[in-house]
Amino acid sequence: MNPTTHPTQQLSSIKSIFDTQLKHHQEVANSSAMERIQKLKKFKKALLSHKQNLRDALYKDFRKHPSEVDLTEIYPVTGEIKHAISHLRKWMSPNRVATPMALLGSSSYVHYEPKGVCLIISPWNFPVNLTLGPLVSAIAAGNCVMIKPSEHTPHSSKAMAQIISEVFEPNEIALCQGGIEASKELLELPFHHIFFTGAPAIGKIVMSAAAKNLTSVTLELGGKSPTIVDETADIAKAGKRIAWAKYLNNGQICIAPDYIYVHESKKEALIKSLNKNIKAMYGEDVVTSDSYCRIVNERHFDRLKSYMDDAIARDIQILSGGQLDAKDDFIAPTLVENAGDKSDLMSEEIFGPILPIRVYQELEEVVTAINKRERPLAMYIYSRKQKNINFLINNTRAGGTCINHSAIHFFNNNLPFGGVNNSGIGKSHGEWGFIAFSNERSVLKQWSPISAIEMMMPPYNDLKQKMIDLSIKWF
Repeated sequence: MNPTTHPTQQLSSIKSIFDTQLKHHQEVANSSAMERIQKLKKFKKALLSHKQNLRDALYKDFRKHPSEVDLTEIYPVTGEIKHAISHLRKWMSPNRVATPMALLGSSSYVHYEPKGVCLIISPWNFPVNLTLGPLVSAIAAGNCVMIKPSEHTPHSSKAMAQIISEVFEPNEIALCQGGIEASKELLELPFHHIFFTGAPAIGKIVMSAAAKNLTSVTLELGGKSPTIVDETADIAKAGKRIAWAKYLNNGQICIAPDYIYVHESKKEALIKSLNKNIKAMYGEDVVTSDSYCRIVNERHFDRLKSYMDDAIARDIQILSGGQLDAKDDFIAPTLVENAGDKSDLMSEEIFGPILPIRVYQELEEVVTAINKRERPLAMYIYSRKQKNINFLINNTRAGGTCINHSAIHFFNNNLPFGGVNNSGIGKSHGEWGFIAFSNERSVLKQWSPISAIEMMMPPYNDLKQKMIDLSIKWF
């Protein structure tokens, strides 16, 4: 298909795209596993053929290095595609379940059916990864999809629109570009499911809009993800892995380490290790490094600058970094300490390259502090003591956890990804993504001419009561 013939945004309106998909969604729903696999293979081929276009687009939007684009934007999507292709037949197969003796003569299974016409609203921080990753799950589950990427990364949106228009007809998959008004128009429509990735505040707006149509939602949100470094941790490895996860994408990651609790005996060593690894990754003069991207736009730069201004006003100590350049949307990798709970750095999700460090003496202090906050999307534990690891996991709640590493759980499609409460509702990736876009339809088949339940139907008598009593007691 020639993408210039009918790019998705040239349809007369968002409503017309929705209506077209609504008419077509049952045909897509009836597609076989092989047909869906062929779509995914074609999608993967187009994605890879446009790899350089995506690299160029993300450089224009973020000044993101091509290698970082490949690792954090393209690889997660191709990995999701390959995983779905390998497992889709199994996922689509009826899931046989046990049937109680009281229903003797019948069998039961779960049938996975597409939800229908779905909406994916994606964020700007990983525009390709967090747009096309959920799309893979929606395709695998057999849905029609409308996509609304962020207006803050227009070059990435344009590149993705080109890929979508080459692979899919608009009556199946359509990407709609636009700003807030486009989002508002989309949220008024009665989609069968909405998959949203973004800030908790916007997630509440999406959920409120979905409630008007009783539309189910998956919300991938964020929050303040803590990192705990105990007295037994390998500080050299901790410093390297925390620095990588924090300053990747300039800290604009929903699962970035948001703040650190380090045992007082390891504070100085950890700070030294973090600074050493920042220099190893980005050089002595970070502003000249082509491996260090930029804040996405002026608005988010100003937001982060206000956090720094608030920190300075509160006499928070800047341990390293702190350099800013508004003309370049540049903020250096920054470590701070003595950030109080009322400071912006500790009361707001940072979503940028500023990392507060706190010390502790007993793990109970850390657990109490973490549990006072909203439940985070991720928590990271650096420890070689299983007792400490178990204590932290058993006494806190988080969407996901890495032990002795940071953020890499996102790359494992055999793990569910998602938050809890304020950090998200529902899970994604792999089979969990397939389920998110599917209705788990329960099916019970009466295969025997004799039904045990019929023996207990009215009119009731003593014999039937005894059978009911036996069912309550034994079955």
